[in-house]
Amino acid sequence: MKTTKYEEKYMPLLEHIKELKNRIILTFLMFTALLSLCLIYTREICTILQEPALGIKFLQLAPGEYLFVSIKIATYAAIFITSPFILYQIIKFISPGLTQKENKYLVPISICSLCLFFIGTIFSYKTLIPITLNFFINYGSDVIEPIWSFEEYFNFVFLTIFTTGLCFQLPIIQIILGLTQIITWEQMLKNWKYITFVATIISAIITPSTDPITQIFMTTTILFLYISAALALRTMQKSRKE
Repeated sequence: MKTTKYEEKYMPLLEHIKELKNRIILTFLMFTALLSLCLIYTREICTILQEPALGIKFLQLAPGEYLFVSIKIATYAAIFITSPFILYQIIKFISPGLTQKENKYLVPISICSLCLFFIGTIFSYKTLIPITLNFFINYGSDVIEPIWSFEEYFNFVFLTIFTTGLCFQLPIIQIILGLTQIITWEQMLKNWKYITFVATIISAIITPSTDPITQIFMTTTILFLYISAALALRTMQKSRKE
């Protein structure tokens, strides 16, 4: 008697729970090892984060502030480095329950999503943050000397990097909406004016400075990602028809 594909993929509930438990433990061990490594090199990581703020003096405004911020930085850095492994474990866990067509798109979309997030963080660190900080440093520098709290500075850098990374997920959302036929690439291109307006608002939120150059730069980047994803979706749909 032949077994169907559904029967081959079928797994008892206890087996699912056991597999999930093993993957969580494996991920936790990986995260713990990387967290320990990040704690050892916290000073170097802090130095990297401080590079965009040239000429700024940082103060410790509360007892143990630098210690607690260092632990926070090491934790976020470990999560950031572990994220590809976490994504891999998630894919391996859910893929047996998906159809062949769903699995066909799951891995490429997941990898592209992760890559875009990393590209967004690099773009934020190398371009967006230096431009914004340069505005903050120069504004009023002839009146007061800029001396910042390291904790507040780190919160600003982390928030900017994280939100920019999320904005770079826009193409992935467009691809998913296009593949599920919720919206076509023609409609995406047709509504570019509305997207420009929304992107301007998002840019104003992400870039806390009042510098119009920074906001225009971010708006242009989001619009570029949006149009690129629409054109990529057009190419994908044409290749499927052929």
